Amino acid sequence: MMTPRLRRLTLGLLVLGGVCAVVGDVGLVATEPGSELLRLFQGLLMPDFLATERLFEALFATVAFALLGVTLGAVVGAMLAPLYHLRLVRYGCGLLRSVHELFWALLLMQLFGLSGLTGVLALAIPFSAMFARIYSDLLAQAPATVEQALPYQTRWLDRLLYGRLAPMWPALASYTRYRFECAIRSATVLGFIGLPTLGFYLESAFRQGFYAQGGALLWLLLLLIGSLRWWGRPALLLLLLALSLWWLPPMVWPGGQWIVQFLTEGIWPAPLRQGDWAGLWQWASSLFPLAADGLVNTLLVSGLALAISLVLTLLLWPWASRSVMGHASTVGQGVLLFGRSLPELWLAFVLMLVLGPSALPAALALALHNGALVAFLTAREADRLTLRPDAPRGWNRHHYELLPRVYPGMVNLLMYRFESMVRETAMMGMLGIATLGFYVDSAFELFRFDEAMALILLSGLLNLLVEGACRRALSTR
Repeated sequence: MMTPRLRRLTLGLLVLGGVCAVVGDVGLVATEPGSELLRLFQGLLMPDFLATERLFEALFATVAFALLGVTLGAVVGAMLAPLYHLRLVRYGCGLLRSVHELFWALLLMQLFGLSGLTGVLALAIPFSAMFARIYSDLLAQAPATVEQALPYQTRWLDRLLYGRLAPMWPALASYTRYRFECAIRSATVLGFIGLPTLGFYLESAFRQGFYAQGGALLWLLLLLIGSLRWWGRPALLLLLLALSLWWLPPMVWPGGQWIVQFLTEGIWPAPLRQGDWAGLWQWASSLFPLAADGLVNTLLVSGLALAISLVLTLLLWPWASRSVMGHASTVGQGVLLFGRSLPELWLAFVLMLVLGPSALPAALALALHNGALVAFLTAREADRLTLRPDAPRGWNRHHYELLPRVYPGMVNLLMYRFESMVRETAMMGMLGIATLGFYVDSAFELFRFDEAMALILLSGLLNLLVEGACRRALSTR
């Protein structure tokens, strides 16, 4: 139901998108992508699955990084979940999950190089914080009657296992499977910085114009994610986990002296270590223009992506709903699977071929991915609703029966995804767009680790502020 506050929130999102479009660098650059796009579509329609020499190794590496990262993250998150009510744990997890996996990978590369440990920890660190938050929320939703039925002398661990964990196990397992799907996409993106996943060969193929090879890799990624419900069985996942541990490349330990030096000196400004406050002010003054430019561009791109995601979700979800389209909804669900499975970084790269180098490809890539994801979840929720016997059919059912009931939840999902959009927008700097990620990547290339760390912390604090603002907006709705 469209309440006055929900109406104002919707109008505010659309106005926000308009302001971001006017102020941001979203102009169309004159390009002639016709021949390049034709080759791109030909590559997608006629993929060459034999062009990549180490195809199965890249496929297994993607699954291995994702599975090891999720497993380690789930174990640590499960241990932190009972302590999540503590302010230190809650704020610490918030900061850890607010930093993108690529930023963690760039930071860990300075310690462990392009090793398996870098990839696993880059996924496990933010994922553990996400697991801690969601596991804690789900356990808090456990029915109180189950725990009250236990004997008074029951130990706290038994109360946790039987009173909270057992009733909420299906929801916990469902979220863990969803996070594994996200981990496959994240592991693919790690290939953009050199780790041997599908993303490494995907990025190389498209950059060199080998679209038949890139198309084959893209279809394999979609097949891997789309078939997860069939091959992601517990027994097979345990076997894959054991194989992943055996496959993980050996790590060359950098030595404790280098790790201590990096953590105590490398990431801290020299004036701060020396107690030179005038020099620290000069250091901060030189970094401020870069941080401000990256911060503003990150907010502009993510704000525009949020508004476009709202419009796309409204347009797409009915086509994937069985209650509206009947059996034809299978086609819509396939389209949404395609959209939500593609990494945003790759989408932005392809859109840059069409629209030219600006912030618009990044905003559209984020909107396509998140719009498809929220549309899929909205359609699934619409199909779960109980309809009265005389409910209208077809599009009248959509207009008068389903949309008023699913729209509040749809807005909630979009506001929840906005935090993710801000994280992904910062990462778009890897393509040359002047978001925070652009300046982070540049700082690492110049070995200015103190500037990189400051910008990463700024990105994390921005995500925390956005998360808090979204929570307040929803609580007052």
